[in-house]
Amino acid sequence: MSPRSVNRMLPAIFFGHGNPMNAVLDNSYTEAWRRIGRESPKPKAVLSISAHWFVPETCVTITTAPRTIHDFGGFPRDLYQVQYPAPGDPELARRVQTLLAPLPVMLDETWGLDHGTWCVLRHVYPEADVPVVQLSIDETQPASFHFEIGRKIAPLRDEGVMIVGSGNLVHNLHTYAWGRHVPDPYDWAVRF
Repeated sequence: MSPRSVNRMLPAIFFGHGNPMNAVLDNSYTEAWRRIGRESPKPKAVLSISAHWFVPETCVTITTAPRTIHDFGGFPRDLYQVQYPAPGDPELARRVQTLLAPLPVMLDETWGLDHGTWCVLRHVYPEADVPVVQLSIDETQPASFHFEIGRKIAPLRDEGVMIVGSGNLVHNLHTYAWGRHVPDPYDWAVRF
């Protein structure tokens, strides 16, 4: 029996997605991502928590056909042509909302798949044949709040859902003044 057909708890994986160009490159990172897709059991869906959906509330995408968001600038034109047409999964979105109750979770029809999600998944599941739902990160809440969210969504792993986090070790775009506020970078990030 191949590892893809084994019925077991699916992993929770953090991808340091790096430069958006990794979406179109072949390198050691992208090969490792492809290997995860080949060697891990294929999930019925992916729940992605990307550093690029960092908003002052908790939201989950509910659309059946999430758009590919090109949320970056200054890259070669070819990168902006890349599409990742994975379907959404409204049933999974509602399940996430239920698991997180009584926390208010907005069902969002406007967001799609940002590059923190699709740049990686296009290597893991190149056929875009696994439904993908994104869960936002609430920028107003501390780490303990997000740890509790992780604890509450953990049962999804036993339900055929792979949970994916995507970002970088040092990933604070607000320090570039692109965000709604301009905080000083963390001391540890500067040292890193």
